[in-house]
Amino acid sequence: MAHITGDWNPLGEVFYRKLELYSMDRSWQEVADLKKFKVAAAPYGGPIALVRDDSKTGVRGSTRPTVYIYTSSGREISQFRWDSGQLLQMGWSSREDLLCVQDDGTVLVYDIFGTFQRNFSLGQEARDTKVLECKIFQGFVGTGLAILTGSYRFFVINNIDDPHSRKMVEVPGLDCPPSSWSIICRDRHTQILLAKERQLFLLDYTDVHEQMLETRSNVNSFIEMAVSFDNRLLALFADTGLLWIGSSDLQKCYCEFDTKSQMRPKQLAWCGTGAVVGYWENLLLVIGPHKDWIKFNMDSDAYLVPEADGVRIVDTHTHELLQRVPVVVEEIFKIGSMAPGAMLFEASKEFQKESQKADEYIRMVKDQLSLAVDQTIEAAGCEYEPATQRMLLRAASFGKCFLTNLNPEKFVNMCKLLRVLNSVREYHVGVPLSYEQLKRLTLPVLIDRLILRRQWCLAMHISRFLKLPEADGESRILAHWACYKVLQKHIADERIAQDIKSKLDTTPGIAYSEIAKKASECGRTQLAVRLLEYEPRAAEQVPLLMTMRDQKVALIKAIESGDTDLVYMVLLQMKETMPMGDFLMSLRNHPMAQSLFMQFCREQNPALLSDLHYQNDDFQEMGNCQVAESFQTSDMRQKLDKLNQAQDSYTKARNELAAKAAEEQAKLLGYQQKLEEQYKVTYIGKTLHDTMHELISKNMSKLAEQLRKEFKVPDKRFWWMKVDALASAGDWLELERFAKSKKSPIGYEPFVEVCMKHANKYEANKYIGRVTAEHKVKMYIRMGSLEEAADLAFQQRNEEDLNLVLRQSIGNRTLSAKIQSMKAQLVAKR
Repeated sequence: MAHITGDWNPLGEVFYRKLELYSMDRSWQEVADLKKFKVAAAPYGGPIALVRDDSKTGVRGSTRPTVYIYTSSGREISQFRWDSGQLLQMGWSSREDLLCVQDDGTVLVYDIFGTFQRNFSLGQEARDTKVLECKIFQGFVGTGLAILTGSYRFFVINNIDDPHSRKMVEVPGLDCPPSSWSIICRDRHTQILLAKERQLFLLDYTDVHEQMLETRSNVNSFIEMAVSFDNRLLALFADTGLLWIGSSDLQKCYCEFDTKSQMRPKQLAWCGTGAVVGYWENLLLVIGPHKDWIKFNMDSDAYLVPEADGVRIVDTHTHELLQRVPVVVEEIFKIGSMAPGAMLFEASKEFQKESQKADEYIRMVKDQLSLAVDQTIEAAGCEYEPATQRMLLRAASFGKCFLTNLNPEKFVNMCKLLRVLNSVREYHVGVPLSYEQLKRLTLPVLIDRLILRRQWCLAMHISRFLKLPEADGESRILAHWACYKVLQKHIADERIAQDIKSKLDTTPGIAYSEIAKKASECGRTQLAVRLLEYEPRAAEQVPLLMTMRDQKVALIKAIESGDTDLVYMVLLQMKETMPMGDFLMSLRNHPMAQSLFMQFCREQNPALLSDLHYQNDDFQEMGNCQVAESFQTSDMRQKLDKLNQAQDSYTKARNELAAKAAEEQAKLLGYQQKLEEQYKVTYIGKTLHDTMHELISKNMSKLAEQLRKEFKVPDKRFWWMKVDALASAGDWLELERFAKSKKSPIGYEPFVEVCMKHANKYEANKYIGRVTAEHKVKMYIRMGSLEEAADLAFQQRNEEDLNLVLRQSIGNRTLSAKIQSMKAQLVAKR
């Protein structure tokens, strides 16, 4: 027990411990003289970036500085030469991208391997007046940036993925840099707290508030401030050595501590939420909220990295974690503790010694054994040393033996998570996550960070061990591995394609299109095409092939898929990017695509459809298109030209009937044009029938007769049309004259019909006598003369016609009875 509590330091009623995470790698120790470097370390055990800081050495280097990136264990990941402008600040995004801020407001983004990703600007004012100070923070929507410009104005970007710079409200009378300032993100709202000497101002986008802070001792200026990891607590250091600790809204003060040092600390940081750590030259001071303190002597320059549950201390030789001893660990290991977990732990130790005292300890916590098991499981998660973890889990397992209904899930999950944590804490990986940090970070994000570090094998083992879904685990990891594989330009395309295929062949859900897209972006088009052959989903293949300008293959794949939308998408792009002749020729080899494109042209572009038929020597369809185009234009010359072209096309297609129709349509247009010019009435566009009908109705029968002879209109068709036209015009006298002109080739039933159509029974009676006997009954019925119809049917002895009249006389009882009598007489005479 002594060795576990040996590094505990009391801070009031609680304890703090400093654990060594790593002895730093030789490559780190050879470079990392922290007196001479800017340092940027990512939280959650992330990477550390170093670059020479000329302001610390006082000597401006003649060469461009080198940016070094290391793991938390000091192993070098990458390095690159800084060849841009004046580097002002470095920091890490939540996705572990390195942000490098220049004094002209330009932000350059690199990945952990020093590969440039992108850049963006912090605004015109930053470019014009330069950036004096910059802070990188983790906000409620992502990683943010706050800057102070040379005009002493503050600008904030809440999310670097959407770098929209917003100006904060100006502080009254601010004509020099503030003595200190910091970012507070609270309730989805970003604010800046700044100190102008002893005055405090809280500003946002819309307002500025001066905050009065009463202190027991005199303060001239607040020269350093620190906000806790959760943005709820604040520490202010004054030039008199006073350290004020309170809430970030300045409404509560927990303590005021006199550090006895008027020298500004190199760093001021929170250790979780329980204490503030001040770092001076060779001295680390931990101050609690009740004025309790712990002092650590430092052998070399160090850098503090705040975490959710502590603070990491990085120096030239070691990487340590300072944290409050977790409550559950304190209850188990504190000397003299009678907590259930402590008793169970002692019982387990005695059991290992085969001592009967184990039974005595178990009996002491018999009623709280379930709580004791939970405490030992939780304490195992809080420990970094695997041996201590095993002792605690062994104790939990021992306690479980005495419980009959305990759910083992918590114990099993903790064993799995500890195996994961111990794996990523390994020296060669260098991610010293605590159990509390892992709960905040989540396992999917941890897998992402291992992928980012190209630790694919470890990520695969973890995903399989935890039985993560394929889409979130193995498939996604292998996809990232394959995307990295295509970047290796020293390996032949064929070899890479084979390696990827063999590795991913049995893995479900792999999107080869994403890997091919990566290859295309790297300029390896042939490799991209080869990889796309493995992609089973045409909807993923085709768009990428189109972006690579491999349109012929894209068209083949789209046709094979049977998806008409995909085919149309390819065809339309080909039409836009290829010469029209080449495009139309390429369609000849793909009948399905040609058919779909023809359908598109019928609805959207008839002129192009004609060109396509010409390309295929399809004269019949060309003629059809030309006829349709003649009806769509209003220009007479164009109409006649199109019809003449259609006649030629039909002739070439050996369709004499269609050629004759086109010729006659052109001839009709010529007559209609003359009629329009002579009578100022619209005729063009009407059919021959409508033209003749209108001429007759307007008493121009001679012209109609001329058209009849010219176009050889049959007599029956002409008589039908003239009868209807005269009746429609109400020219009954001319209709009667026409009926008497010669024997009607269509009979006289149409005369009766048109008269009754216009409700003129009087005129209909003039023609009823000339109607043939077999139709006369029906005409009487049409005229409404049912009695005459019945009498005529009786005279003709036609029982069928009598039944027809009977059906029309429903409601007329007298006539119905008469017809029934007639029918009876006919039956009797048979």
